[in-house]
Amino acid sequence: MKKVRIGAAQGFYGDSIEAAVATAAKGNVQYLCFDALAELTMAILVKDKRKNEQAGFTKDLPLQMKALLPFVKEKGIKLLTNGGGINPLGAQQEILRVAREMGMSGLKVAVVTGDNVLDRIPEFLEKGYSLNHLETGERIEAVKDRLEFANAYIGAKPIVEALRAGADIVVTGRTTDTAQFLAPLIYEYDWKEDEWDKLASGIFMGHLLECSAQSTGGNFSGNWQDIEGFDRMGYPIAEVSENGEFTISKVEEQGGLVTVDTVKEQMLYEIHDPSAYITPDVIVDLTGVHLENSGLNQVTVTGVRGKPRTDTLKVVMGYENGYAAQVVVGFAWPDALQKAKKVDEIIRTQLEKYRWNYEEVRTDFLGYNSLSGPLAFEPEQELNEVYLRMAVKAKTKQEAARFSRLFPPLALNGPPSMSGFTGNSSPRALLGMWSTLIPRNEVENLVKVEVQEV
Repeated sequence: MKKVRIGAAQGFYGDSIEAAVATAAKGNVQYLCFDALAELTMAILVKDKRKNEQAGFTKDLPLQMKALLPFVKEKGIKLLTNGGGINPLGAQQEILRVAREMGMSGLKVAVVTGDNVLDRIPEFLEKGYSLNHLETGERIEAVKDRLEFANAYIGAKPIVEALRAGADIVVTGRTTDTAQFLAPLIYEYDWKEDEWDKLASGIFMGHLLECSAQSTGGNFSGNWQDIEGFDRMGYPIAEVSENGEFTISKVEEQGGLVTVDTVKEQMLYEIHDPSAYITPDVIVDLTGVHLENSGLNQVTVTGVRGKPRTDTLKVVMGYENGYAAQVVVGFAWPDALQKAKKVDEIIRTQLEKYRWNYEEVRTDFLGYNSLSGPLAFEPEQELNEVYLRMAVKAKTKQEAARFSRLFPPLALNGPPSMSGFTGNSSPRALLGMWSTLIPRNEVENLVKVEVQEV
């Protein structure tokens, strides 16, 4: 019986390429799928494009292609990535350039465009779409003039179209994290648009593969001490049947662990409503999912159900949202925490005295509460050292830049033994995130697939 084997290649922008190479070499996969785009990543890529109009796609794309194109040529493995980010056309040309540089020919590289709707915001408003914030209901007028990007989450359909056009590599912009993983199954098995259970199973498979080694023991909160090979983790591989049932495994030579528990942690990751995990392709119902250990480092997944997709797509926008500056200073025993708290008190008093009204002032004590926040408990013994981190959010770059000036005098004027001063003299521009919904036909009718051959 036919099986389709799909490997996870990337869980985030900047991820290691080693596991993908191992899977390509030893995993017997037909597809390698990359999820490069967190919402934060879109903001990073926008800043890149500000500096260089040719940028806007993930900078690790050339390295990935150099490492994996030989397997595309020799084994026929297809690569699917949303690393095109803000500039998928530029990403396509970069892939073509790398292939030519490597002396390859006969490779087809497809690009999917149409997710970028920034220039269409006025048109949407004229048509009466509110574009209000999905969660808060705030009106779009509050940020409309400060928008930097606006991208709709598109699904697997255009990627399938690219595969049907013979593409060896498909690069997209803002797809969902799971679209790259579902597309090969629709293509291979000719699943129909209303085969909701199968589509849902493909989406869930993608969800389990999208985050690097999180299904294979990475970031595992169980018996992580017993997991071997953290220095060479294997990423998950799915072997999928035509009915949608699948088994998760990994390359045996790589590190990690695949059990019901490791898979279950990824299953629950970023799932708000297990009965309605909404994607552009299908609404996934996970309440009847069954996970079973079916062999060494093998977990079989059944029981995924699907519901008809929504009539809308989610659009995520980024807008200019002021500037941030931060300062970090260190204190050693004795009284390290008390010294750091005193400096926090001094700085806040000075801010009030000078009437520097920042939109937000945040204080963290590294080594005490920087991770746990209000859940942190006072240490019973004195800490050897504590770093005070103070950060501010300001409307202008100038207001943010002056914050660090308050700290150098405290080296001699404040509590004893202040050390390790690091100030942010070049404040960081902030991008706020704005989510809304738009009728799917407004986006999908303008999505395009173009294929070029090396």
